[in-house]
Amino acid sequence: MRAFVPDPAQLGTEYVEIESGKKDQRPQLLAAIAEARRVGATLLIAKLDRLSRNAGFIFALRDSGVDFVCCDMPDANTLTVGLFAVIAQHERETISKRTKDALAAKKARGVKLGSPANFTPAVIAQGQAAMQANAREHQANRQAARVAGLLRAQGYTLQQVANELNQAGYRTRRGRTFHPTTVQRLLPVQHKLIA
Repeated sequence: MRAFVPDPAQLGTEYVEIESGKKDQRPQLLAAIAEARRVGATLLIAKLDRLSRNAGFIFALRDSGVDFVCCDMPDANTLTVGLFAVIAQHERETISKRTKDALAAKKARGVKLGSPANFTPAVIAQGQAAMQANAREHQANRQAARVAGLLRAQGYTLQQVANELNQAGYRTRRGRTFHPTTVQRLLPVQHKLIA
């Protein structure tokens, strides 16, 4: 993005959205739009198709009064943004239909859908370790993890820790409230013994 701003001092806050482009609940994007509107800045977006695959959402952004530039299409204007928004939404709908049709065809052939047999305990443990690492390494969760560790050391249950974090205004890396499972992902092994 620095190619679009000659003076790096002019760059504002960077927002990284982790939600899928098919979802309209995009807390980081909404925060970026609000900040751009507040300071009168232009919003730099890495890729239009990652912004949203919902034409209405992109049109709402276009009409929000916030100027934006898509780094993958810097010469885009309101016409091209509108066309690409409609194409992206059509692509999303087509992918969804193909996926549903393929699953229905497998089910009709007698294939059991759901957790496959290759979900061995080792694979499940590997997945859980990855989720825990993601939770612990996320910047917003580091402080929450310290608080959770202290509360667990004082004998709080996972549910009580989740309640305390939520009441203090902490949110998960996806912007949701904490639950016992999400608290557990934050904690080192020694604090997980008592549910």
